[in-house]
Amino acid sequence: MKSLRIALCRGAIFEDTARLLEAVGFDLSDVRANSRRLIFDTADGTRFITTRPTDVPTYVENGAADVGFVGKDVLLESRKSVYEVLDLKIGYCRMVFATPEGEDRSMETLRHLGTFRVATKYPNVTRDYFQERGINPEVIKLHGSIELAPLVGLAEGIVDLTSTGTTMRENNLQERFCLHECTARLVVNRVSHKLLAAQVSELTGRLREVVEACQP
Repeated sequence: MKSLRIALCRGAIFEDTARLLEAVGFDLSDVRANSRRLIFDTADGTRFITTRPTDVPTYVENGAADVGFVGKDVLLESRKSVYEVLDLKIGYCRMVFATPEGEDRSMETLRHLGTFRVATKYPNVTRDYFQERGINPEVIKLHGSIELAPLVGLAEGIVDLTSTGTTMRENNLQERFCLHECTARLVVNRVSHKLLAAQVSELTGRLREVVEACQP
């Protein structure tokens, strides 16, 4: 696995990703100890690149990293051209549509006004999901506090990630349906997949063994 450039995202899946890499023999002590550094080169030639989750597919697609670890939600939204080679079975969450508790009035709004408003961090996924079902919502992109949108009248509903549903319940929102189930994935640059086939295959195989061993 020498000379691989590996993109890691800081955030929700970082700790689980680090444990997987350590289980297959990587030393991530420097990466763990220096949250502000962005590049870490190891003695065996491996380079770790740390960045925000939404940027991992971009680094991999454009060849700045050979492989990357990122959530399925980011892949769905980014639409980047990378190979998705392994479901890592970590960071499980659901991308759901939710509206205020009680009767769901989003479809009533659709019938009366011809559209309804959905606030989300995932405009591409949201638009595709509804349009595939013959519905054309007005999609409002937000970067945080998505649950606030229907509470102040900005939107009839939201599309957001949830793992336990606690935040939605605390904000009096009710899940109506699930768009996608999401976990972290290993993705590979298309050129690296060919030129570094042995290294990529070895990494994928060793990670698969660890992932399968951890399953009940």
